[in-house]
Amino acid sequence: MRRLHNIPPGGTNEKDWKGPVMNPDPRRWWALVVLAAAQFMVIMDTSIIAVALPDMQRELGFTPGGLQWVFNAYAVALGGLLLLGGRLSDLWGARRVFAAGWTTLIAGSVLAAAATGAGVEVLGRAVQGVGAALIAPAAMTLLMVLFAGQSNELPKAMAFYGAAAPAGGTAGVFLGGVITEWLSWPWVFIIYIPIGVLTLALTPKLLPVVPGRRGGLDVGGAIAVTGGLALAVYAIVQAPERGWASTATLVQLGAAAVLLIGFLLVQRAVRNPLMPLEVWRTPDLAAANVAMALLGAAWIPMWYFLNLYVQQVLGFDSFASGAALLPMTVLMTVLMTTVSGRLIGRFGTKPLVVAGLAVLAAGLGLLATADPDGSFAVDVLPGSLISAVGMALVFIPATMAAIGAVAPDQGGLASGIVNTTYQIGSALGLAAMTAVATSQGADGLGDAVALTEGYSAAFTGAALVALVAALLAAFTLRGRVAEPAEQVAFKV
Repeated sequence: MRRLHNIPPGGTNEKDWKGPVMNPDPRRWWALVVLAAAQFMVIMDTSIIAVALPDMQRELGFTPGGLQWVFNAYAVALGGLLLLGGRLSDLWGARRVFAAGWTTLIAGSVLAAAATGAGVEVLGRAVQGVGAALIAPAAMTLLMVLFAGQSNELPKAMAFYGAAAPAGGTAGVFLGGVITEWLSWPWVFIIYIPIGVLTLALTPKLLPVVPGRRGGLDVGGAIAVTGGLALAVYAIVQAPERGWASTATLVQLGAAAVLLIGFLLVQRAVRNPLMPLEVWRTPDLAAANVAMALLGAAWIPMWYFLNLYVQQVLGFDSFASGAALLPMTVLMTVLMTTVSGRLIGRFGTKPLVVAGLAVLAAGLGLLATADPDGSFAVDVLPGSLISAVGMALVFIPATMAAIGAVAPDQGGLASGIVNTTYQIGSALGLAAMTAVATSQGADGLGDAVALTEGYSAAFTGAALVALVAALLAAFTLRGRVAEPAEQVAFKV
């Protein structure tokens, strides 16, 4: 069983790399901290803006429907380019792409922080998403390199890394509240600059050198999939205003379908596709990705509208609204880091995915009963905690089901696919639930009753998505505990 070893300080660069060695990297746990922190920050970037949204809407001139593009510009760029990021990681070397991703994320953060209008803000968020699309697949490849061959350590490393994503998503709401209350909304982006600089400084000291491979770059596929996904989200966002049966909506959805079908055709034809279609023959890969897409479509609208309910209906200030979701963050993180791995070992992935999605649906259903004259203790805390339990049960098992059975040299590809489906599910789910909420009164700023009706409709829709996901998982997941990547050598 062989793995790549990190090059010692003062050692060589990628072109001088001589091949895998047997000894585990003595700095692998410190490197894991850097990788998990990167995953935490990448996902936190989807949520740290939540509490700042009302201030950004007021100062930058966003419409109620356009405000969601502060999230969606990032999510679409991240989800649409993750496969390209994974391919670049293969071609150029994971550590090099990881560093390039952080450089891009820093540039996007500067642009978003300096924005004085809605258009520049959306552009900055899109650039941040491009950087994140380079970081995420490279980080997973680096993790597999560090722990491949360590059969007793890789599950722990995966659990720690996996917990960083949902924890970052919810922790971002609290941190965003602190920053917005005591500083101002641009600081939710400025914070990424020193963190990025520190990460770039630690990268050559802690992360392993992974050589690139020869091969072509599927630029056409990247353009088709990103354009198709962005156009689909845009069409769904605009549909409530234009009408679902309007010519513009139908044309845009049709064009998105053509681009996505074209992407699949390109993958069959090109020599070095972004997503080799044969990977979908892997057991449970398709079913687990459907579960992850629907999980994102239910979870992201939950925290988005829960935050708006807490601020715009209950009247919490920025700090209090961030603190309101802290119990959910703590519970989810504790469960994912201490319980999820044991439950997977005892029950396998399928029961946890099905049960977790059902629990998430129950939590969302409880949030849908929120009252315009409600309180945190009754209308927020119980539903958010139940939802957190559901998320903790689903996220790592579904990820393991998606990547656990693929060949070792396709681990990065499988990771890119599952991250893509989660991010795109999140963007499409938020777009759809925003349309639902707006149609039920969520655009009535200042009217607590109308806002609550709109948000409750979004919670109900998200609950139905989670319930459908649970039923699909029950019938499509095989439930076999796939032999994880730690059982085989990681090849480069």
